[in-house]
Amino acid sequence: MLVDDNPERAAMVEAALGSRGFNVVAVLATASGLLFQMEQHQPQVVMIDLESPDRDILESLAVLNQHQPTPVVMFSRELDPGFIQQAIAAGVSAYLAEGVDPDKVKTVIDIAIAQFEHFQALRRNFEETLRELESRKLVDRAKRLLMAHQQIDEDKAYAQMRKLAMNSNQKITAVAAGVIAILDKHPAESVHESF
Repeated sequence: MLVDDNPERAAMVEAALGSRGFNVVAVLATASGLLFQMEQHQPQVVMIDLESPDRDILESLAVLNQHQPTPVVMFSRELDPGFIQQAIAAGVSAYLAEGVDPDKVKTVIDIAIAQFEHFQALRRNFEETLRELESRKLVDRAKRLLMAHQQIDEDKAYAQMRKLAMNSNQKITAVAAGVIAILDKHPAESVHESF
């Protein structure tokens, strides 16, 4: 997908992309409606070349990055470091402070895709690490509650939760959440009676 507010330049870039084996699924004169167009066309890469990119485009890109992550190449004459940082934070994979060079466009797109894929892998690893940390915190909290409630040590509390998980065919985090729900609401209640 190509977003370019200069029709002559857009035609030239579209032709250059086509001659290098790219299929331009849509050419937009403005970033208005970008999210809708992304949903309609599902492009593999978005190229943006606007004379004056603004905060609205960055907001659209940030939403896009959250809901439909896609490699984005932005060509801009905007040299303000703050704007460039905001563009990268919004999900721009490659930012070039120059116009589109038809001879380099394939290389730029390849770089943007590689950077995008690397960032997505880092993002997935980070999200998985956060999930694991939250699971650990949940299990640790449940162990502490069991230890206090039943006057047992940490190993016995964990063994009880593991046994409950096996007997109920649940993950230990689900059992931990159940233990917390029971003991937070009814501290005097036995965990065994509730499962």
